[in-house]
Amino acid sequence: MRGSKRFADCEIGDTRVNAHGTSDWAPKTPAKWRFRGDEVVLAEEGVAPPGPRRPFEYAVLTKGPELGSVQIDTKVRLDTPVEVANRDVIIVFGFRSDTQYYYAHLSTDNTIYPHNGLFVVDDADRLRIDDQWDPVLSRGAPPAITDADWHDARVVHCTDTGEIAVHVDGSREPLMTAVDRTFASGRTGFGSFDNIGRARDFRVTGTVAEP
Repeated sequence: MRGSKRFADCEIGDTRVNAHGTSDWAPKTPAKWRFRGDEVVLAEEGVAPPGPRRPFEYAVLTKGPELGSVQIDTKVRLDTPVEVANRDVIIVFGFRSDTQYYYAHLSTDNTIYPHNGLFVVDDADRLRIDDQWDPVLSRGAPPAITDADWHDARVVHCTDTGEIAVHVDGSREPLMTAVDRTFASGRTGFGSFDNIGRARDFRVTGTVAEP
């Protein structure tokens, strides 16, 4: 939080998009994905792509227009066993291309740079931008997900201010925050670095981006 105003409290817009089925998604590697009604499943681990260091596998929501300010609401689950310390899923937003987008990394681990934070990929290795990361202590926000249960996740991106907030399980205070103006519009999506997981009831509300 900054000052008395609630962080990332902006006019999101009223364009709504709900994901339902295969035709609404563009997966990076289709063979690794399953689509079951309103559920999108990353069933196989991704492989590191050439080029900048960035998430290995994701599916982009192609239904509806590109959006500027946006709110993503979904339920997510990590399917990689809980014994794996570095398991993760990601929520993508501001997607412009395979090497230009934001993502929220929701992980069991919060002790190394690429885990459990907010990141931007801009034709270079992913850059951590969240306020919670402490490079001296090598620690970020509390782990977002530590079990095998479903969790509510919300990502808000206010393009006028650059404010970004991530909420988990209906928390009033955001788990992660950032301010960045690299991308002012784009698409949304779901994925992981090298784990498996799923999202359901993926709903996006926002303002249609100017052409």
